[in-house]
Amino acid sequence: MGPRISAFAVTVLALSAGSARLLAADDGSMVKDLKVTIALQGLPCDEVTNAKRNADSDYLATCKDGHRYHVFVNAQGRVVVEKQ
Repeated sequence: MGPRISAFAVTVLALSAGSARLLAADDGSMVKDLKVTIALQGLPCDEVTNAKRNADSDYLATCKDGHRYHVFVNAQGRVVVEKQ
């Protein structure tokens, strides 16, 4: 029974590590998208260092230079970036 449990534990650990990498890749993509969205609005942001998801299509982004932005989609379906 011991080897069976060990094999199961190794499998679960391997799957967890793989999914963590996938989630990190999604976060990296989201951070990049937020940076581009902020730049397209003409606002300064050299690099997004932290991003917090508030809800679907609703984020709070913190830039390396200290600027913070609320990025969301309004009721009309337009992307809005508000300086915080």
